[in-house]
Parts: sequence; structure tokens; C-alpha cells
Amino acid sequence: MLRMPSCILKLTRVVLSHKPCALFILIFVFVSFAYHKLYWGLGEDPKSSGPTYGLSAEMSCAHYVPSPLDIAGGPSPSTGNVFFVETSEQTSPSYLFSCSVESAARTHPASRVVVLMRGLAKGNTSLPKHWAFSLLSCFPNVEIRPLDLKELFSGTPLAQWFLQPQRQQEPHFLHVLSDACRIVLMWKFGGIYLDTDFIVLKNLQNLTNALGIQDDDELNGAFLSFEAKHKFMELCIQDFVEDYNGWVWGHEGPELLTRVFKKWCSLGTIKSMSCKGVSALAQEVVYPIPWQNWKKLFEAVSALELQKLLKNTYAVHIWNKLSHGTKLEIPSQALLAQLYSQFCPATYAKMKQD
Repeated sequence: MLRMPSCILKLTRVVLSHKPCALFILIFVFVSFAYHKLYWGLGEDPKSSGPTYGLSAEMSCAHYVPSPLDIAGGPSPSTGNVFFVETSEQTSPSYLFSCSVESAARTHPASRVVVLMRGLAKGNTSLPKHWAFSLLSCFPNVEIRPLDLKELFSGTPLAQWFLQPQRQQEPHFLHVLSDACRIVLMWKFGGIYLDTDFIVLKNLQNLTNALGIQDDDELNGAFLSFEAKHKFMELCIQDFVEDYNGWVWGHEGPELLTRVFKKWCSLGTIKSMSCKGVSALAQEVVYPIPWQNWKKLFEAVSALELQKLLKNTYAVHIWNKLSHGTKLEIPSQALLAQLYSQFCPATYAKMKQD
């Protein structure tokens, strides 16, 4: 129930003693106040109206997201969160970033899809104004939060590593920081981690304690799925600190995971297998397009060819480090355009509009 201020109550008493035309003035004032109150939420306690970080809703959900939301048919209840991490300070998500989160939200309706962004101010009550945040707010299972690195690394060997001032001078620091975040998230909380250049095709929850093979003899951490406090992730954290070299590209990423898995399984060469409860997934599962062939993403393919290519695929890594400067025609029969169209239709609609 709305409560009128005392000034309006006084006005009411005055109006009741005058002619009907004055009633019109009173009604107009009251309606204006009610609209102002309801639309802007004046006087509300932000803590009582939802999470600390609210999502912008400037974009029409009905226009960009089908109603009802096309996120039915997933497992229930969920066994863990889906995590994305942005370690740079940027707060202007790309189309691919938006597609990654949207596709994960659609394929994991019973999971929380948690996006951690370093560029967001801790304690703020709203996100920057950007179409991607507005679009993603249409999905009830998406949560966008600030990334507090000290808090995340606390209680792990990476806490001391992060505080060393020389880290900021290393050439691949942001990528190494991302490598650190993902293994700590998996160890502390468990669930699924995905890079923000993945397009998710199917629910990933049944791929437990697993990571993918990216080529003949190397694993990649762009996708990780582990139970909390798993020994394999603990060993990854130990190796990160003990064998640290931030000056070599990939040393704390694919090379680290490959080193640990080979020791874990007493292997000389990586192959698709399950060893002591940890699975190295075949390349087609999450890396169907090898990084060496990333240009194939921009080549036209038939619907039948696309279906055949992705028959046993759960997610497609887009290799944004290599592909980000390549122009994508929208709409087109390019493989990547078809992935956008099918698995993140709301983002695709925005791309076509722009």
C-alpha cells in the first residue's frame, strides 16, 4: 500500500471543500505520485529488493528472449554452478561473451551461471549500462558479480603468489591470472568453468571431473568440470606455485594441466581416457575445431555438415585470441554464424539489429 505524504493529505482536505474541478487536480497529483513511486522505487532499501548486484533491464526481454524462455529440459536438481571469469578491467562485453553466457544459461536451466568480472566495483548496486548486461538479465539463472581476487585466493597457496608486486610486470599476467582463478574456483566450489569464448551446445553436468584434449598431446583448461576439493585440482594449485613461470605462454595453463595429468596417470603421452576418476575428453567433445583450424569457423557449411561435425560435441571453443579480428557476416552460412543463431538466439538478434 502506497502512503501519501502529508502535503498531499492537506491538499485533499482543501479540495474536498471546493468544486469538482479541484478533484481533478487531486487525482492528477495522486496518480503522478503513484507512478513516480512505482517506477523509480523511491525510498526502498536496496538490500530488501534483491541481490547486491542488480542486473540492468533496459532491453525488452520479450523482444530478445523467446517466451517462455527456451531453457527447458535440463537436469534437476543441478549439481553445481557454471562459472565465467573476466580478469581484465573491461565492462563492455562482446557479442561472443554474451553468447557464451546465454548459451550456458539456456543449456543449464537448473544451474546458477555465475559471471565474475574484475572491472565491477565491489559493493555497487547496479551494473554499467550496456546491452549485454540488459540482455543477460532476462535469464533468471544468470548472476553477474565483482571478482574479488584476494578473497578468491585466500586460504590457498595462490594468496601469497598474487601479492608479489612483480606479477603485474609479467607479459602474460592477465592470462596467468585467469589460469589461477579457474583452478581455485574448481577446488573451492566445484562445478563447471568455461572461458568466455565458448558456445555451449548441450548440458555439461554429466561431464564430471573432466577436462578436454585440445590436440595430440596437450590438455586445455578453457573447460573444466570438477567436484569441490578434488585432489587433482589441489595438485594443479601446488604445481602452479612450485613450478611457476609467468614469462612462458601457457606454462600455467594447458602445460600445467598436461603436466599434472601425466603425473596423475603415469603417462608419457596424452590420450582420451579416464584415470583415477579424472577424464581426458576426446577432442571432439569441447574442442571440435582445433586451434590450428580456427578459420573454419568463418567458412560456410551446410546444415547437414554442421550436424555431422558436432554430433558428439557439447561445446565449441572459438579461440578468440586468434579469431577476434576476423569479420563475421550476419546472417550467413558461416559455421560460427550458425552457432550464434541456434545456441544464443537473443545475442544473434542483437547482432542482426546492429
